[in-house]
Amino acid sequence: MAEVVALPLKKPSDVDVVKPLGNLISATFSTADNPEDYSSQIQEFSKLRNHAIWKAFEKYESSLEVIYRYYDQLHALEAKIPPTDVQIPFKWKDAFNKGSLFGGRVSLTISSLSFERVCVLYNIAALQSAVAANQSLETNEGLKLAAKLFQQSAGILLHLKNTVIGAIQVEPTPDLNPETLHALSSFMLAQAQEVFVYKAMFDRMKEAVIAKLCIQCSEFYAEAMMMLQKDSVRQIIDKNWIPLVAGKQAAFIGLAQYFQSIVCKGNKEIGEEIARLQTAIELLKSGQQRSSRTNLFQDYVTKAERALADANKDNDFIYHDRIPDSKHLPVIQKAALAKPLPIPEHFSTNFTDLFAGLVPMPVHQALAAYEVRKAELVNREINELRAATQFLNGVLASLNLPAALEDTSGEVVPQSLVEKSVGVSSMGGLSKLDSMISELPELLQRNTDILNEAERMLTEEEASDNQLKEQFKQKWNRTPSAKLTETFKSNIAKYREIINTAINADKMIRDKFEAHKRGMGLLSGGVESVKTSLPHPGSGGTQDTDASRLLRGLMDEVETLKAERDTIEGELKSATTDMKEKFLMSLADHGSINETAMSTEALGRSYGSLQQQVKESLSRQQTLLARIQEANNEMIQERSGSGGSSRQERDVALKELAAAYDAYVDLQRHLTEGTTFYNDLTSVLLAFQNKVSDFCFARKTEKEELMKDLTQDLSRGASDSAKKEPPARPPPPQFTPTGSVGSSATLPYPLQQPQIMPMPYAQPSVAPYPAYAACTLPTGYNPYATIAGYPHHPQPSQQQQQQQQQQPYAAYPHQPYTVYPTYPGPGYQNYPYQEHKPMP
Repeated sequence: MAEVVALPLKKPSDVDVVKPLGNLISATFSTADNPEDYSSQIQEFSKLRNHAIWKAFEKYESSLEVIYRYYDQLHALEAKIPPTDVQIPFKWKDAFNKGSLFGGRVSLTISSLSFERVCVLYNIAALQSAVAANQSLETNEGLKLAAKLFQQSAGILLHLKNTVIGAIQVEPTPDLNPETLHALSSFMLAQAQEVFVYKAMFDRMKEAVIAKLCIQCSEFYAEAMMMLQKDSVRQIIDKNWIPLVAGKQAAFIGLAQYFQSIVCKGNKEIGEEIARLQTAIELLKSGQQRSSRTNLFQDYVTKAERALADANKDNDFIYHDRIPDSKHLPVIQKAALAKPLPIPEHFSTNFTDLFAGLVPMPVHQALAAYEVRKAELVNREINELRAATQFLNGVLASLNLPAALEDTSGEVVPQSLVEKSVGVSSMGGLSKLDSMISELPELLQRNTDILNEAERMLTEEEASDNQLKEQFKQKWNRTPSAKLTETFKSNIAKYREIINTAINADKMIRDKFEAHKRGMGLLSGGVESVKTSLPHPGSGGTQDTDASRLLRGLMDEVETLKAERDTIEGELKSATTDMKEKFLMSLADHGSINETAMSTEALGRSYGSLQQQVKESLSRQQTLLARIQEANNEMIQERSGSGGSSRQERDVALKELAAAYDAYVDLQRHLTEGTTFYNDLTSVLLAFQNKVSDFCFARKTEKEELMKDLTQDLSRGASDSAKKEPPARPPPPQFTPTGSVGSSATLPYPLQQPQIMPMPYAQPSVAPYPAYAACTLPTGYNPYATIAGYPHHPQPSQQQQQQQQQQPYAAYPHQPYTVYPTYPGPGYQNYPYQEHKPMP
C-alpha cells in the first residue's frame, strides 16, 4: 500500500495566561452574579494549555484527548469573554517554517483568544493526520480510525478556510492562508478516500465497488494537485507532496481500470478486459514515474501484467474479440465515501468547563444592557422625587414654614428650628462638611494621576513605534499604534469628561457651602447660638388663627408626603429581578436573546406600580402647594400689622436658618456620594490602566519579535557582505527596543507588578488601594457622573431642567453609578488588530 502524509504542526510559545486572564475576569465578572474566585481555575487552565500545546508533538493518540480538552475549554471561554479583551500575547510560528524565504511571516503574535483557538484547531487537524498516518492500514481498526481522522482533519481545515480571516482580523501566516487551508483540506480528503479504498480491498468487496472508489480517489487527488500547485501554496509545502499527489492521481485511475477489468473478465468481455489492463499498466507505471517511487502499487502492476498475458492468450486462441481503443471505454462511475466531517460541539469525551460559573457573553451583555435600562429608570424616577422634594423645601423656606407657625410670643426659638439645630449637631456640624470638602482635591488628584499615567504609557508606546517606523522605514510594517489605540484614547477622553464634570460638581458644592456657611454654623452651635442670632419677635407676637391651624395640618401632610417618598425611593433602589436565568433560558431555547423586549417586560413588572406611586406623589404635591399658598396668604392677612420691621427681620433670619438646614442635608448626601464616587472611580481607572499596561506589554512583545527578525535579517545580510568585502563592512548593529519597560531578560510583567503604575497615596501610613482592582461602580446615586451626550446617561427632561433652575438648593442633577461607562463593557476591544499587515 502507498504511503499517507501527515501535516506539520504549528510551533507554539510559552506565555503567562494567569495574570492577564485573572485581571480580565475580575474586571468583567466580579459582580453579585459571579462573586467566586477563579484563581484556581485559571491556574488549571494555564497547566492545561502548557500540557496540550507541547504534548501534541508526541503524535500519540493520547495526545488528541489532551488537545481536545484544551480546545473545548478555549472555545467555551471565548463564548464568555470578548476574545480581543484578553491582553495575552499569543505567539505561534508558521507550521511549514519557510515564510521568511518567500516574504511571509515566520510567526505571528496576537493578543486574542480567537487567534489562540484558530492555531490550536489547526494543530488538532495536523495531529489527527499524524495519528492517522501512523495507523496500520492492514488492520480493520487502523483503517477505520485513519479514515475517520483524515475526514475530521479535512473538515477542520475547510472550516478554518472559511473563518480564519474573520476570527483573527489580520493577514495570517502562510499555513493559515485560506488558499493553503483549502489545498490541505483537499489533500486530507483524498487520503481519506484512499483509506476507504484500502478498507474495501481489506473487506474483499466487489471489484466494481472498488473501481468506483478508486476513480473517485483519483478525482480527489486531481483537485488536491490543482490546489497545491498554486503559487502561494507550492512555495511553502514539502517539495515531495506534489509529485506524490500527481503519482497517486494517475495510479488510482490505473487501479480503477484494473479492478474494472476483473468485472469485464467475469462478464466474458475479453476485448474490454485487455484494453483496461493495458491502460491500467500504463497508468500505474506513470504513477510510479511521477511520484519517483518505483514501488508504488508495484504488486498491482505485477498482477495486471499477469492478467494481461493470460487475457491475450485466451483471446488469441479462443475468443478473438476486438480490442477497443482506451478512449472509447465505458466510463467508470464514481463513489465518494470520504467527506469533510463537521466540527463537533465538543471534541473531548469528558469535557468539564472550568469556568462554568461565568455566564456566556451574550447573557453577560444582555445583563449589562438590562442594568443600564434599570439604572436609567430608577435614576429618572428618583430624580423626579428628589427634584420635587427640593422644590417643595424651597417653597416652604420662602414662606418661612413651618417656623412661622411655631414662632409664638412664648417661644423665642421655634420648635422646628430647635430640631434642625439638634439634627445638624448630631450629623457632625459644620466641621464635618468642611473636612469632607477638604478631601475632594486629594481624591480628584489621585484619579487624575492614574488617568495621566495610562495616557503616558500609550503616548510612550506610540512614540516608540513611530521612532522605529522612522528607523526601519518600509520594513517596519506592523499596524501603527495610533490605529490600535483609538478606543483607548476615546475612553481616556470620556474619563476626562467625567472628571471635569466632577470638578464642576465640586465647585457647585463649595459655592453652596459658602452661601449657607453662616446659617449652618449657627445651627451647629446649638439652640443658644440660634437664639442669640434671632431678632426679637416684638411685643405683638403671633396669634393662633384658623389659617395657622390649617397650615399646621398641611405641614403634617408635607411630612407624610416626604416619608412616603423616602419609602418609594428605598423600594426603587432595592427592587431586583433575576434576569440571568431568564436570559440563559432564552439563549438555550431560541439561540438568541431579545434583550429589549425581555427587559421592558421585566422592568414593567418590577417598577410599574412604583412609577405610578411617583406620579401620584407629584400630583399630590401640586395640590398641596396650592392649598399651602392659599392658607399662608390668609394667615398673612390675619396677622398683618403685628410686629412691624422687627417681625420682618426675624422672618428673614428664620428663612435663612431653614434654608441652611436644607443645604446641610443636601451637601452631606452629595459629599458622601462624591467620596464614594471618587473611590469607585479609582478602581475603574486602575482596571483601565491595567488594560493599557497589558496592551503596551503585548505591543512590546510583538515589537521585540519583529525587531529580532529584522536584526537577524540584517545580521545575515551583513555577514554575507562581510564575506565578499571584509574590510568594507562593520559588524551589524545591535538594535535595542525603545520605549519599553525593560529588557527581555527583566520584564516587569507578568512576573511582578509593572513599575510604571502610579502611587496614588503619598503617605505610607494610608492603606493603598488594590493595584489591580477592577470593579464596576455600584448602583446608586452619583451626582458626579452627569455627562451630556455620553452613552447610557439619561438626560433630564426640559421640565426637570426648568425645575432645577427654579430650585435654589439643587446643586446638580443626580445620576446612578451604573450609568458610568465602566470598563470593560460589552463589545469593548482593547487591542483590535483589525488592520495588521504581514511582518517581513
